[in-house]
Amino acid sequence: MNPSAGSSSKQKAGASQPSETSYKRKRGVFQKELQHMMYGFGDDPNPLPESVALMEDIVVEYITDLVHKAQDIGSKRGKLSVEDFLYLIRKDFPKLNRCTELLSMNEELKQARKAFETDEEKLRKAFEADEDNKLASTE
Repeated sequence: MNPSAGSSSKQKAGASQPSETSYKRKRGVFQKELQHMMYGFGDDPNPLPESVALMEDIVVEYITDLVHKAQDIGSKRGKLSVEDFLYLIRKDFPKLNRCTELLSMNEELKQARKAFETDEEKLRKAFEADEDNKLASTE
């Protein structure tokens, strides 16, 4: 994260966005996921609750800031798109290829699941029709 970029966007966003005191966010929503991620990156399997809470605050702040910046970029064109987020992520994380790869892999998995469900349904109908034909020929 770039701390100098975050402070300027907070000042800018303060005018158009509600202040932190005007809304309450639920804490602990991402607790389990963050614990698993922290463990995956080498932390203890059961990290301190204070550590998880701090990580959650950092992650939520980063994502909120990212969304506000993407919204600013998208408003210039009149719409918000995935490319706005990818552009910002590329600035913060030079390893954008991995993000793009995961997005395309996710899309491929969706299409494969859809094709599998369709093929499975066709096979089931064909099997049922075959069973009906066998029953009709034995009667």
